[in-house]
Amino acid sequence: MGASGKKNIQLIVTRQKDMNSAPYEEEFVIPYRPNMNVISALLEIRRNPINALGEDTTAVVWESVCLEEVCGACSMVINGKPRQACSTLIDQLEQPIRLAPLKTFPVIRDLWVDRERMFDALKKVKAWIPIDGTYDLGPGPRMPEKTRQWAYELSKCMTCGCCLEACPNVNSKSKFMGPAPIQQVRLFNAHPTGSMNKEERLEAIMGEGGITNCGNSQNCVEVCPKGIPLTTSIAHLNRETTIYSFKNFFGSF
Repeated sequence: MGASGKKNIQLIVTRQKDMNSAPYEEEFVIPYRPNMNVISALLEIRRNPINALGEDTTAVVWESVCLEEVCGACSMVINGKPRQACSTLIDQLEQPIRLAPLKTFPVIRDLWVDRERMFDALKKVKAWIPIDGTYDLGPGPRMPEKTRQWAYELSKCMTCGCCLEACPNVNSKSKFMGPAPIQQVRLFNAHPTGSMNKEERLEAIMGEGGITNCGNSQNCVEVCPKGIPLTTSIAHLNRETTIYSFKNFFGSF
């Protein structure tokens, strides 16, 4: 409670001026409103950038787009856990609420990080369906319903980076691409048209930083906001890459 008897929210934000600056913590106390999420709290700081000591400061910088857990941009570490700021409610958090940037990625400023590492990995595994031209190709081949059901679950990935943050094998000393790009290989290889590049994708995850770097800690499943069966996909692709390796080995004779 504040001096006036009104309920307040205490936030401790790990801040950083730029990529070359040292991080530091700054505390804020903002007025409480029912049904607030973390984004609402950050917007309150932006509206009135004064810290808990009553000093003028700069607004906290973060990234967000959709505000409905679709774009994945507002990922940050909230009370020690990588989460989406838009879907994390203040009422569900223990105070003081600690906000920090994802440490797996370089910090651009405050809570805003550069997720280029993850996007480069998606390029490496060709996480898209290639088409020839932009004209209408018709409805295309149908995907079996059983396959469509589990493929839909994989398609929910919003490249938020939470799984990479939780994975102990993804760090500055490792080239492991992480769970999100790997599970996309399973998704696009299952597509009737995407399967034309199946071998190319398998070779991409069999190389440096690929599937063999997974330590099977299963942290990724615990933090995925969409509940994607990441470890199931990794296990499936372990089998696929093993079969592909045997085919290549015996086919060389």
